[in-house]
Amino acid sequence: MAHRLCTALGSAVDAAGGERGGPVFLVSYAPGPDGQELPPALRQSAFTYDNALAAIALTACGAREQARRIGDGLLQALDRDRTFQDGRIRNAYRAGPLEAGHPALPGWWDARQNLWAEDPYQDGTATGNVAWSALALLTLDQGTPDRRYRAGAERMLGWITANTRDDREPAGFSGGVDGFDPSQTKLRWKSTEHNLDVHAVATWLARVTGDGASAEAAKIARGFLDAAFAEGPGLFRLGTRPDGGLQNLEHLALDTQLWPLLGVASPPDAWRRAIAGAHERLAVPGGFDFNEDRDGLWVEGTAQAALILKALGRGEEARALLATLAGQISPSGYLFAAREPRITTGIAIGPASTEPDFFYYRRPHLGATAWGALAALGWNPFTGRSVD
Repeated sequence: MAHRLCTALGSAVDAAGGERGGPVFLVSYAPGPDGQELPPALRQSAFTYDNALAAIALTACGAREQARRIGDGLLQALDRDRTFQDGRIRNAYRAGPLEAGHPALPGWWDARQNLWAEDPYQDGTATGNVAWSALALLTLDQGTPDRRYRAGAERMLGWITANTRDDREPAGFSGGVDGFDPSQTKLRWKSTEHNLDVHAVATWLARVTGDGASAEAAKIARGFLDAAFAEGPGLFRLGTRPDGGLQNLEHLALDTQLWPLLGVASPPDAWRRAIAGAHERLAVPGGFDFNEDRDGLWVEGTAQAALILKALGRGEEARALLATLAGQISPSGYLFAAREPRITTGIAIGPASTEPDFFYYRRPHLGATAWGALAALGWNPFTGRSVD
């Protein structure tokens, strides 16, 4: 399976076109088996998180040159934003080769309103997406004398610490910003997942640079993770509400339970109980759902679980999940995002949403494919090292 997924990722970079070896971003989704056209907001969208994952996975696959093309796209986006020059990365860009100048953001012509439309979430900057971009650059930094990637990761962490640090207890890093240029809305909630991402980036940078500011950021984010872990049930809370108070455990997300065991060196033994909690509240036949309603299999999250189980030495369980994933490969070689036609997440896309409106559909998905490759290869994206 690893070879097939790696080949699909590499072929996607090669098919993106542009100048030979030039920077690219990969589209995140393709139409599903029903052939129905993607909604306008997704047709050209290269989500930053998916592309960062793809760069990491391609590196793990041994396709460093193709990974570098995505990394160079992230550097160009960092240096040549159309509005801001402060070290932020947008949540999405327009897929394809990057021309000189400002990387284009996704958008579409809205004939009803007779205007060019953009999506406020895609134009915004989520803290976790900046951190994942930095992880991709740090992965590319390994084994090369080219310090552009490390410098880019340092700028990204600098944006996070300057713009999202929130000292309200439990101290940590807030969600980022949302909305259209130039006046964006600061997101006041703090996410456990985002703080794990920041901890991983800051720890990595502190290790390779000895920088005290990075070590301090890692310490703050780790403190948030400790606060977000509920000792009684052995589960991680999603994070905090906008008022700063910790969320209850009524709603869970799979990645929040899993990632701390990969992204924190020598995590407390108590954190392993989150795996049992995920099995109890999020498992579905063959793998895991995103949330506790168990309305279907989340392919990306099932790949994450397979990687975690590999890292914990639970190889038989990991192989069972990988077998599930092998049955979810689309004709293109990408993994589908979901096994069912649609699954819920319980998450609202942005502040303007009045109800949970983020879903996964049975569509070929770049992010799921990258996680599948990482799981099959046993590669930890938070450390740039094998889990075997």
